[in-house]
Amino acid sequence: MVDDPWSSALHRLWQAASRAEEVAALADDVYAPLLATPGVHRVVGTRWDGRQVLRYMRALSAGSDTPVIVATTRSMPGAAVREPGGEPVVDRLEPAGLDDAVWPEAEFLREAPGGSVVSCTFRLDQRGWAALTLAVDASADLAAVESRLTQAVDVIVACHTGILQRGREARRGADDALLAEASLQMDSSLDVEDTLRRVARIAVPAVADGALVHLARGEGPEFVAATHVAVQQQRALEAAGRDDPWLAALLARRGEDEDTVFLSGAALDGSPFADPTAATADADAADAGEGHHPTVVSVSPLRARGRVLGTITFVYQRPEARLPDSAFLRSLATRAALAIDNALLYELRRTAVLSLQEHLLPSQLPVTDRWDLSASYAVGDPMLDVGGDFYDAVLRPDGSIALLIGDVCGRGAEAAALTGLARHTLRTLLEEGTDAGTALSRLNRALRQERASRFLTAVVATLAPQADGTVLLSTCSAGHPPPLVLRGDGTVSEVLSGGLLLGVLDDVSYESHQERLTPNDTLVLFTDGLTESREAGGTFFESVLPARLAALRGSDAAHIAESLARQARAFRDSGQDDIALLVARWTGLPPDSGLLPPDHRLEQAALR
Repeated sequence: MVDDPWSSALHRLWQAASRAEEVAALADDVYAPLLATPGVHRVVGTRWDGRQVLRYMRALSAGSDTPVIVATTRSMPGAAVREPGGEPVVDRLEPAGLDDAVWPEAEFLREAPGGSVVSCTFRLDQRGWAALTLAVDASADLAAVESRLTQAVDVIVACHTGILQRGREARRGADDALLAEASLQMDSSLDVEDTLRRVARIAVPAVADGALVHLARGEGPEFVAATHVAVQQQRALEAAGRDDPWLAALLARRGEDEDTVFLSGAALDGSPFADPTAATADADAADAGEGHHPTVVSVSPLRARGRVLGTITFVYQRPEARLPDSAFLRSLATRAALAIDNALLYELRRTAVLSLQEHLLPSQLPVTDRWDLSASYAVGDPMLDVGGDFYDAVLRPDGSIALLIGDVCGRGAEAAALTGLARHTLRTLLEEGTDAGTALSRLNRALRQERASRFLTAVVATLAPQADGTVLLSTCSAGHPPPLVLRGDGTVSEVLSGGLLLGVLDDVSYESHQERLTPNDTLVLFTDGLTESREAGGTFFESVLPARLAALRGSDAAHIAESLARQARAFRDSGQDDIALLVARWTGLPPDSGLLPPDHRLEQAALR
């Protein structure tokens, strides 16, 4: 197998190009194999910008390890004749015929022994081009030399293109990271104005030197937030955002634009961003060799669901190359608009959910002189979706009172529909005097006929006062957590209950279990959101509930309901189910009897 040094060198060159962070780093890998080509005595490379300004020249001779490197900013208008168009251009010339005004490489090429010059000019990007030139003698195979030269140029161009692409990807990655962080920051708040303030803080100084945020109102743009890298300029920016008529007119016009607009120079005349000293500053900066950057202003509409919610105004005092493009600003504005729109929708949804939840629960409980009744409902879902817990208290024709509580599986509109069906069905039947077991069976049949896709649990407790001053408690349960009874002496017992879930099987019957309540006894009904509240260690509130309830001995129904709900919310580290409680205390005592005073020391001790 024939060893081909050029092929090996070209392979190494491609490998080096894939790792290079700048084209100049390829010089050794390019020059050495070209100089090893028979007949080649010198290699000279030049780098130009689009204005025919020579930026860089490097020359290396055969047998030497030390290149001559010239970094300059020499303007050479005559080199315009060499600037390539699209594809690389290869020329063969005589050293003696090279014009120094066009060929800065001539001084190196004429010194080489030989015959001719082979040069390849090629474009690197829209802003610059380069040339790679070889001095060869008469022994050189010019066709082979040209082939190797163009192959080397292909690698250089590919390397430069890859570097630019990686740079764009890095900038795009930085932009994406900023957009992602902006989304996280904005999405972490459901308050509209707080969301907009976060936009302003995130954008400065990463995107711009200053930022103004306005909401669109019927009477015109409303200032919300402003920030600037300089504290004094931030105050001026805030003043302009609130009161400047030029800016208000601009935002009123630009709010309907489809895309970001950039304003600079004369377009800012009369604005709070105009810089009357810009011309003088430019001249002074030029003398000092520094760059003064004129002010540029961009306005991006905040648009979501086909309507304009406001605007973001960015103020820039930085080089043009560091200005963000319209696509990035459009993406940032879109994310901000969606976050604002979500916050607005959240407020509307929260209001609607709370209103619907109120209509799914009784507006008030019956008021009697023999029962102390109270209830508590705590929403567990932070998104405020409609829950499926319900309760009610019904006065029956025979003088008894029926307490009912239930829980529909899941949340949302379907759960709300079943909640309404279950509560109103049970209430209607119990008001008519239907016994609890029959009422639950008829509700189960209605759910099966409606082909409900969710099941629910419920318990009905009927409280019938007796002539001896006690109360006959009849409990009928359909898979619901058993109620608790807090006795007057502070003991807590669980009411016997059982029964199948509602909406699962056809033709289900439910049995009642009976026991007695004595004066000052309290019945507590609840949904599983109370018992299944779980602390970080895994303990459920169910395990501490009897002790917590016992500590509330002597308290009225309202305090018991609110205290247990509050304790469960404080107890839980996980779980977001709603908590519903319905508490009934029997107060049908003889006139000369008094209630036991509540002992709040017991409640505090139970919390420890």
